[in-house]
Amino acid sequence: MDQNHFTTDTLRKKGAHLTFEERVIIQTRLRDKQSYRSIAREIGCCVNTVRNEVKRGKVLCYNGKVERYRAADGQSTYEAHRENCGRKCDAIAKGAFLDYVQKRLQEHHWSLDACFGRALVTGEFQRGEMVCTKTLYNYVTLGLLGKIKSIDLPLRVKRKNARKRVRERKKKFGRSIDERDPSVDERQDFGHWECDLVLGSRSKDEVLLTLVERKTRCSLIRKLPNKESASVIAAFRKLKDGMFRGCFSRVFLSITTDNGSEFSSLSELEKLSHTRIYYAHPYCSSDKCTNENHNGLFRRFLPKGKKIQDYPVEHISRVECWANTLPRKILGYKTPEECFREEMLAALTV
Repeated sequence: MDQNHFTTDTLRKKGAHLTFEERVIIQTRLRDKQSYRSIAREIGCCVNTVRNEVKRGKVLCYNGKVERYRAADGQSTYEAHRENCGRKCDAIAKGAFLDYVQKRLQEHHWSLDACFGRALVTGEFQRGEMVCTKTLYNYVTLGLLGKIKSIDLPLRVKRKNARKRVRERKKKFGRSIDERDPSVDERQDFGHWECDLVLGSRSKDEVLLTLVERKTRCSLIRKLPNKESASVIAAFRKLKDGMFRGCFSRVFLSITTDNGSEFSSLSELEKLSHTRIYYAHPYCSSDKCTNENHNGLFRRFLPKGKKIQDYPVEHISRVECWANTLPRKILGYKTPEECFREEMLAALTV
């Protein structure tokens, strides 16, 4: 070694903090009138590290007439700074917002992100009074959000990544999704829907017909006596002649569904209106992912294994209302109901 007082046997780790022994070396070498650069080479650190350390550890000596660096004062300053470094937990300072989140989760079954975004958009809390979505999830993990645990967040414990595989269609009830205009995938135009059935404990029992509009995420749920194709087409006829009378073709530009036999007669709608029916690839739920996602939301209140006839129509309506009044991040924390109302007004005034 070319240094007479080299104190380390191995190369110093980059970014490591100075130790008290290294501060003593700095103090000693400064008394020997050595430069900052030579001290840095001996310790094995950057010259600015030595320069900054000397600034932090200087004290006045000899009745304030001389300013010198002292290792003990440099170490005490370092320890004081270490006690105050790092992010502080805002759970106590922002307790009002956390109470708001707990109430929305327990009473309205909102997601953590919906709570954060809606509070910010509506102005109920200022940004400085809130913690972000990621921090809320961290608080749940640490048990700082009351009685709410990870198991209470539906998607946190069951979300999985699946490979996408496109299979050949064997049943051909109508147009394939490959014939659908690619602009539908961009969700810029209103009036493109996805359709599916939610079954109960037995396939012959009552079922639910679920419809979701791709742009606004507004959903419709209708109770059917069975999953026969005649029941499905009857439900659409009822929508055409009832809720959307006179405007069905402008609200329902297209409907995308799967290849189940219950939708085999759905293409008859094309004879009754200008609506186009498209059938997804087999075993490819991602072709109508919006509807599949909403079915997962509905299952919170209509769990698998339960008979659909055990739930009255009023309960089904409450589930539909809850889904349509749930703030969504993808909608700028507006609700699907608000967005659907705006799009309907624009569509009917054209």
